[in-house]
Amino acid sequence: MARTTDAAIELDAIDTFYGDSHIIQGLSLSVGRGEAVSILGRNAVGKTTTLRSIVGLTPPRDGQVRIDGDNVTDWPPHRIVRKGIAYVPAERHIFPGLTVEENLRLAARPAAGDGWTMERVYRLFPVLAARRAQDGATLSGGEQQMLALGRALMGNPRIMLLDEPSQGLAPVFVHAFTEIVRELCGRYGLTLLLVEQNFRIALKLASRHYLMESKGQIRRVVTTQELHDDREILRRHLAV
Repeated sequence: MARTTDAAIELDAIDTFYGDSHIIQGLSLSVGRGEAVSILGRNAVGKTTTLRSIVGLTPPRDGQVRIDGDNVTDWPPHRIVRKGIAYVPAERHIFPGLTVEENLRLAARPAAGDGWTMERVYRLFPVLAARRAQDGATLSGGEQQMLALGRALMGNPRIMLLDEPSQGLAPVFVHAFTEIVRELCGRYGLTLLLVEQNFRIALKLASRHYLMESKGQIRRVVTTQELHDDREILRRHLAV
């Protein structure tokens, strides 16, 4: 893949395995700085593994992962995160036995200038302020998703990786969460790479979409406008 000088994320022909299972085969993609991009595809084609490959949780055996031009392929996850990346997995991983506020404090990282603080997160998510002393694991699904996103923001990221953020959420929470992510991207210039089964959310948040098939193969790259104009693309590639 040709180098993209303004890319926040670049995957260059990566191969990722789980044990002997070759999950991602020769995947290349890029996300520009400040861009919102989604990966769309059926279950088990490698979407989540792609995100895990980027953040070093399941590092590729071949190919390169570059963040802001730096080759981070062999870096441990904690070092990659320090490059300004936040990963919000579908499972959320709220720490049980810790309050909402303790969950947030654990993720806090200093930032130069106008960074994210506890007070800013509480303004964005008033429900978390109201439940700051509550065990985070006892929150509703929607509230846990807000806590997971708030915790990610406490790390003051420039790049956000979101894996199935609408999974298991009531429609009212899905709408609210989508609007918050739109604001974060538009107002604060976050770079977003989104994996989402609900293609309607992907169309609201991202301007460009990688249509992924088995083993991480990219069948096509389309814009949101192209998908709005031709829903047959979704039917053919995603069976929706």
